[in-house]
Amino acid sequence: MADTDRPREPGRGRGTVLAALALAQFICSFAGSNMNVMINDISEDLDTTVQGVQVAITVFLLVMAALMIPGGKLTDRYGRKRCFLTGLVVYAVGALLCAVAPGLGVLILGNSILEGIGTALLIPPVYILATLLYPDLVSRARAFGVIMALGGIGAAAGPLIGGLITTAISWRAAFVFQALVIAVIVVLSRRMQDPLPPDPARSFDTGGAVLSAVGLVLIVTGILAADDNVWLMLGLLAGGVLVLGWFFHRVRAEEASGREPLLSLSLFRVRTSNLGLVTQNVQWLLLMGTSFTVAAYLQVVRGYDAIETGVIFTAATLGLLASSLAAERLSKRRSQRTLVMTGFVLSVGGIAILIALASASTNPWAYAPGLLLIGLGLGVMLTPSVNVVQSSFPEERQGEISGLSRSVSNLGSSFGTAVAGTILVSGLTSGAYAVALLVLGAVGIVGLVAAGLLPREPAPGAAP
Repeated sequence: MADTDRPREPGRGRGTVLAALALAQFICSFAGSNMNVMINDISEDLDTTVQGVQVAITVFLLVMAALMIPGGKLTDRYGRKRCFLTGLVVYAVGALLCAVAPGLGVLILGNSILEGIGTALLIPPVYILATLLYPDLVSRARAFGVIMALGGIGAAAGPLIGGLITTAISWRAAFVFQALVIAVIVVLSRRMQDPLPPDPARSFDTGGAVLSAVGLVLIVTGILAADDNVWLMLGLLAGGVLVLGWFFHRVRAEEASGREPLLSLSLFRVRTSNLGLVTQNVQWLLLMGTSFTVAAYLQVVRGYDAIETGVIFTAATLGLLASSLAAERLSKRRSQRTLVMTGFVLSVGGIAILIALASASTNPWAYAPGLLLIGLGLGVMLTPSVNVVQSSFPEERQGEISGLSRSVSNLGSSFGTAVAGTILVSGLTSGAYAVALLVLGAVGIVGLVAAGLLPREPAPGAAP
């Protein structure tokens, strides 16, 4: 379809739509981290354990990761706006259910399942719409900068906001807050238009969706089982690998027969995009893993309450906010490869400082320098990593790549929480805290290596 035939959002309404998209990313990221400071309150109120709350947090992130690819595919068939609004409604129902949850089971249903499904439906349209509405690199960097800034703030400030609400009212009020934000997003979305028309005749690979979801669930569940039974862990991991192998075999068969699979293997033939996906996965693994590790340690070992824990995370929030909002300016001066590498160097350095200073001092503000560096690093690289991946494919493939991109990112969040939680639950001590951060730092170095392999493109402001 030619550009003249495609309905574009008018300039004056595009800002409102961007606000809705950014708030949507904010609330989904907030949901993934705000429960970290409610661990004690929820476990006492619902008569469960720290591990039980960790399972609820991880399952929420896992459901998002498992369903994000199908969610991205559905946008082609039913339209970006319809999937976005449907996801908002499902999410709001889950949030309100959590607010009245009598036990852990209902909390998992509302938070982990319904909010997870809602997020998988609404997040792919966020990145598809941002890519289509902002066609040039600089304006797209600005849009992604706003979206990723709000997303990063939601994840980094989730502990502070959640702590304030929990201390002032109740942990249940935090879920009411989420429902209220959803209502604001729905109002802001009234003028939203779909840049591309939906295609109701588009096929949907249900079997592939089931296989991909089951494979991812088995792998993350295997990580969670590490502290209970090594053989169970190995069995679940092996099962996950086999199911995902079956999924990719099915994809090849579907493509060979001329049918449209859930996920085309051609998406993995672009080296730049593959490296960008690795950096995205590691970034969110670092963000959520660090957040869970520090929050759990401060509450369970140091005995800090929700608001004290949240205040300490202000350093990460400020760092992430400052660097994310500078995304447009940075994109004009430095190449995306340079920005991603710089982000990883800062983040890994922040983790090293967390280990060194926090173990040597009982002052809670000893965590601030490390968290500030991690926030700065993540803010610097979140936007260019998304831009690298989304810009590698044409408009007609944005549904596929957006679902894959968000699935990889949320899988990183799941891995971060699962790995850190598994190490901590095995022994909530200073030693376990250090080990968890060392593992996260090692993974950060893997991300740095992947970023270093990205193409060496010239800085945007360089002379030809």
